[in-house]
Amino acid sequence: MEAAHRRRGCRETDMIRVVSGRFKGKRIKRVPNMRVRPMPDKLKESLFSIIQQDVRDGLFLDGFAGTGSVGIEALSRGARAAIFIEEFYPAVKIIRSNLEKCGAEDLGRVIHKEFNRAVIQLSKEEARCDMIFLDPPYKLLDERNPLKVISKRGIIKPGGTIILRRHYKTKFAPKYYKAKRITTIGDDSIEFYTG
Repeated sequence: MEAAHRRRGCRETDMIRVVSGRFKGKRIKRVPNMRVRPMPDKLKESLFSIIQQDVRDGLFLDGFAGTGSVGIEALSRGARAAIFIEEFYPAVKIIRSNLEKCGAEDLGRVIHKEFNRAVIQLSKEEARCDMIFLDPPYKLLDERNPLKVISKRGIIKPGGTIILRRHYKTKFAPKYYKAKRITTIGDDSIEFYTG
């Protein structure tokens, strides 16, 4: 799931900033729980420098969304809409609050479900995403492959991009998609797959 943050309250210095785009400089809340690790600004900037052109006008899915900061960054940079999947209810409330703070409530849809169940629901609705970002808990990748349900349920458009953030030491075999690019920054590996 998308930094550990030990304090109960959220001070301005505890917040996350939107890096670029129409919401640039907006500060959004963290989830005050150790389960949630937001993407550091440096890593987020690196990611969006790669995908900037592909984000515009597309449907962006932020899986294991945590604070929703990645999906909100996508909206800020021109995505036409974003879907946020999050199972942890305190995080769901923060995502909704963060969308409201940016004035983006009409652009974001928050699904409060376990990831696989949410993907199944989206498949039944015939949703097709242009880009899917996945930031699962590190241990989840030891137990199951989130790319499997995406492949099985067909929620990525042909030629779309799936992006996976994982710890670089995690042993992970994608199987269902071929990696077209892998970028390692610090302890993070960002992997890009074509749908």
